Amino acid sequence: MSDLVLVIANKAYSSWSMRPWLALKMAEAPFEEIVIPLRQETTAAAIAGHSPAGKVPVLHHGTTTVWDSLAILEYLAEHLPFAGLWPADRQARAVARAVSAEMHSGFGALRSNMPMNVRATLHGRGRAAGVDADIARIGALWTDCRARFGDGGPFLFGRFCNADAMYAPVATRFRTYGIEAELDDAGRAYVATLLELPPVREWYAAAHAEPWVIADYEAA
Repeated sequence: MSDLVLVIANKAYSSWSMRPWLALKMAEAPFEEIVIPLRQETTAAAIAGHSPAGKVPVLHHGTTTVWDSLAILEYLAEHLPFAGLWPADRQARAVARAVSAEMHSGFGALRSNMPMNVRATLHGRGRAAGVDADIARIGALWTDCRARFGDGGPFLFGRFCNADAMYAPVATRFRTYGIEAELDDAGRAYVATLLELPPVREWYAAAHAEPWVIADYEAA
């Protein structure tokens, strides 16, 4: 049994859970997975058993507990240095951290109006005020990272890193809501790169097998 335990929510809907899960999978690090479905009578108590913050994901590693997706990614980068979860180059690493933090704290219009739902096709939904600006910023950010740091691979910084884990749920949204077709060639290629990763396909398959349905996420 692995000494890493990741507590996550529904794979159909939980973008924050997907981020550290994908990083662990891409690092080929063994870990135990615990899924706590959202909006059930037992949800709050189950999550409280892992973190007083009342949210998932949560990473347990021995006596260490880390909550919050970005904090978990930082911890994994230190714990798994061989995995290259941040770029080796200092400038690239600084930009990767900056774009990850921007995802973590920003794009509220997109996240609120286009909630993640990997099981659905919701083209044309969620185009509320501010969403187009968020989409444009994300597209520009992807283009800039690829142009400056993308040599050596198809990801934002060439090789897969934590920044890609942070934007993988955005790629799922772009497909769910039909945004993918509006991107430039580089943006569409990046979405395809993320969504065709074997771990992402595994995530989708597990999401489709889940019995839980949250109506709010189905009718965005």
